[in-house]
Amino acid sequence: MREIEYRDAINEALDEELTRDENVVVMGEEVAQYNGAYKVTRGLWDKWGDKRIMDMPISEAGFIGMGVGASMLGIRPVMELMFWSFHSVAFDQLVNNAANVRYMSGGLCHCPIVMRGPANGGTNVGATHSHTPEGLFAAFPGLKVVSPATAADAKGLLKTAIRDNDPVYFMENTLLYGVKSHVPDPADGDFTIPLGLADVKREGSDITLIAHGRSTLVALETAEKLQAEKGINAEVVDLRSIRPLDQDTILKSVRKTNRVCIVDESKPFCGVSAQLTTLIQEHVFDYLDAPIKRVCSLDAPSIYSPELEPHQLPNPQRVFDTVMTIM
Repeated sequence: MREIEYRDAINEALDEELTRDENVVVMGEEVAQYNGAYKVTRGLWDKWGDKRIMDMPISEAGFIGMGVGASMLGIRPVMELMFWSFHSVAFDQLVNNAANVRYMSGGLCHCPIVMRGPANGGTNVGATHSHTPEGLFAAFPGLKVVSPATAADAKGLLKTAIRDNDPVYFMENTLLYGVKSHVPDPADGDFTIPLGLADVKREGSDITLIAHGRSTLVALETAEKLQAEKGINAEVVDLRSIRPLDQDTILKSVRKTNRVCIVDESKPFCGVSAQLTTLIQEHVFDYLDAPIKRVCSLDAPSIYSPELEPHQLPNPQRVFDTVMTIM
């Protein structure tokens, strides 16, 4: 199996879906001639032209609103946000409109739109460009939220998201765009991954580390450190999909290991980790041999300083130290 970069896996998914369905279009800031701010859409405008790959003005409220309307008429727009932090200027379109179209029309109208782009800190771009809003959007019924950690997951989940008849908000990470991993070759068939299916990235018996997005790689690095230095065998569960959430895989792992540490770049207050803690507490409390603990970003606006920001985010040493208190 070949290895390709995370960004190229997304590019490949877009190209394949543009080929498969003439109603798929890509819209966003600098996605056409410039090939995307992170070169995710590289080459697509050259191949598909202005009618399928469309540059948008710096007006998220305007072009996201246009995408929502187009999706209600049968188009399948894939909208790129240069940063997910820009969601706030289009909140009405993203939440009040897209999330409720199907419900309020009694199922007569669908909104098959994908919103994608980076949602992460760690790149020293300040508090207004470093949000991780997956928990925020997952709180609204009608929305689906995805956060892939690997190139293969990014490709398989994006293809599924584009085919879904509901809005899917696809949270990427700029620090992952250049990371290579194994991805099935297109010649081997149509590769998709269902939404709402977690993946056990590492089998273990002593503690469950639950993560999503880049935090999954932090959890995997920590698991290797725990094994090498302490002989602790950690299982790593990658959520992949925040909503729908694969509760069965999470609970099965906790029943096996009896200890849990949740690794989540989001802030701890009302975050994804808080929801997971409640889920585990309500369903498998009697299996726990120690309290559930979380390693999240420190609860403050994202730090601009390159020296300080890495300490605000979850990192292997912080996770390692937390696991040792649990064990």
